[in-house]
Amino acid sequence: MELGIEGGRCGSGLGRATRTILAVDDSRTNLNVLATRLGHLGYLVVLSDSGAEALDLLTGRGFDLVLLDMTMPEISGMHVLHEIRGSLDTIDLPVIMVTGQGDPAGAVKALAAGADDYIAKPFAFEVLAARIERTLARASRIEALKRSNLALDARIAARAIELGEARNELATTRADRTRLVASIQALHDEVERLSSGTSAFR
Repeated sequence: MELGIEGGRCGSGLGRATRTILAVDDSRTNLNVLATRLGHLGYLVVLSDSGAEALDLLTGRGFDLVLLDMTMPEISGMHVLHEIRGSLDTIDLPVIMVTGQGDPAGAVKALAAGADDYIAKPFAFEVLAARIERTLARASRIEALKRSNLALDARIAARAIELGEARNELATTRADRTRLVASIQALHDEVERLSSGTSAFR
C-alpha cells in the first residue's frame, strides 16, 4: 500500500522547484526513515512497499525520480525497472537502484537494464542525498537539451516551409517572366508583320 507523502524544507534548496521522489521498498521502516530525511531536504516523497503498487503509482502521477529497492517479494525492483524503461511515458525517468552490499553483480545488472545510478545498503544518507541531487541535475540538463533540440527542429521545419514557399514564388515569377517575354515577342512579331505589310503598299 502507499504509505504516505512527506515534505520539508531545506535552506540549500530554497528557490528550486520541489521535486517528487517515489521511494519503493518492502521495508516500512526504511521507507519512513527515507520520507523523513528526504523531506527535510525539501523533497516530496511518495512511499510504496510493493512493486505492483509502484507501477500503478507511476501511471497516475508525475515523478522526478524513483528510488527503487532491487530485492522485493512478488514483483522485484528489476521487473519494475524494466517496466519503467519499456514505457514511453517513463522511459527517461531517473531511477536509482538500491542493492545489497554483497551484490556487485546486481548493481551491474541494474545499470545495464537502464538504472541511472545505484547505492548499496547499508549506506550513509549523505551519500544517497548527493547521488539523488546529481541524478536530478543530470536529468534537468538532458531535459533542457531535449527542449532545445525540439525548438531547433521547429525552427528548421519553419525555415524549410519558408524555403519551399520562396521556391514556389520564384517558379511563379519565372513562369510569369517567360509568359511576358513570349507576349512581348509576339507583339514584336505582329508589329514587324504589320510594318512589312504597310511597306508593300508603298
